Amino acid sequence: MRNLQKGFTLIELMIVVAIIGILAAVAIPAYQDYIARAQVSEAVSLSASAKTPLAEYFSDKGTWPTDAADVMGNQSGKYTSTVTFGGGAGATTTSITVTARIKDATVNTGITGGLLNLETTDGGKTWKCFTGTGLAGKYVPASCR
Repeated sequence: MRNLQKGFTLIELMIVVAIIGILAAVAIPAYQDYIARAQVSEAVSLSASAKTPLAEYFSDKGTWPTDAADVMGNQSGKYTSTVTFGGGAGATTTSITVTARIKDATVNTGITGGLLNLETTDGGKTWKCFTGTGLAGKYVPASCR
């Protein structure tokens, strides 16, 4: 009478473990990038929420506000520390830059302290999104690259 093999052999188990390791080596960095992009999307959303109120403020008063609180309520979030105005705040020029700063803690290490900018040069009719210091282009939406 012959003994029938039951279960897996050691080589079969080693092959399965190697395949799982390869899949994890690919999936974990991709997931980390996904998390960073999701965290940056909060900064994009907070910055974008200032576009219409800023354009209306400039249209009504002919000048830009000096403080973000004048036109928008929420200036920070879970991953975004501040949303500020610069390069025209309080001025009558048609240009202003809205800058969102990513927090230094509780975010993916690839985006800590990064800056995301929205800029208009025509009084708020059109806006250009671009990255600032510490924020790689791969983490921002395609419209900001």
